Amino acid sequence: MRSRVLNQKARRSYDACNPGDGVTVGLDPANRTGAMKPMKHFPSWLAGLFFVTSLEAQAQSAVPDTPAARQARETAPQLFAYTQDVLFGDVWKRKELAPRDRSLVTLSSLLANGQSAQMTSHINLGLDHGLTPREIVGVITHLSFYAGWPNGMSAVGVAREVFAKRGIKPEEWTLVSGEALLPVDAEVEARRAAAVKAQVAPLAPELARYTDEVLFADLWRRPDLAPRDRSLVTVMALIARGQVDQVAFHLDRAMDSGLTQTQAAEAVTHLAFYAGWPRAMSALPVLQTVFAQRKLSLIHISEPTRPERIS
Repeated sequence: MRSRVLNQKARRSYDACNPGDGVTVGLDPANRTGAMKPMKHFPSWLAGLFFVTSLEAQAQSAVPDTPAARQARETAPQLFAYTQDVLFGDVWKRKELAPRDRSLVTLSSLLANGQSAQMTSHINLGLDHGLTPREIVGVITHLSFYAGWPNGMSAVGVAREVFAKRGIKPEEWTLVSGEALLPVDAEVEARRAAAVKAQVAPLAPELARYTDEVLFADLWRRPDLAPRDRSLVTVMALIARGQVDQVAFHLDRAMDSGLTQTQAAEAVTHLAFYAGWPRAMSALPVLQTVFAQRKLSLIHISEPTRPERIS
């Protein structure tokens, strides 16, 4: 019975990708001219069997071998099947967002929700995808302001263990003393500061001071993260925590720094698997508003306005 089901699956998969009568065209060894000639018939389902087996093996190898993954395989096989076939077999391979960006999205969600138990494998994956140790530490430092100090401090220990096991030296993640801060857009900064002065300072003057002097005058200008990446992880952390009121300002800032509409939508799609469907779905109206205001949606806005938030 299992063989019959597998053969049917192989036929469907192979036929979908290789419509035809089962004839394979290849180089005939007896043909000295090098011309392509039909080789003899063989059952299409047999080729399909190899095709399906190859895909399944490829998806299987993509799942990080962690205690959680092994437990899921043994205890919740359907969850492991989704992990293997959908999450790592499809989502992580989608071309709309680079693997490096997907690692940034995933780490942002895990850190924002205090899920440090899952961070070891994803810090390793991020390094494999091209994130530098300095960028990973930069993400942790930055998101400590947006997800809370306890979550940031918990992530530091995980990162340190990963770096030690990979033989990464401290000089690879620390900033050079005296390294210059990144420049700011004077016009954008003036609008932001005015919003803080009007909305925050009257109620919480010290919060306004920290917002201006620490958050935006220092943290946001640090060179350990590119402005696009800093905005991307901020947006993802806010969505992961359900704090969508602040998303418009930071998404607009991310797109000013080079994030595209396609990348933004794909990042939220990816985030749904790590922060949950309700968080991702709740963010979609905000994305639609920002896209419309930037004249990137199909909805015509005659006089677009730019969203202004304060943190």
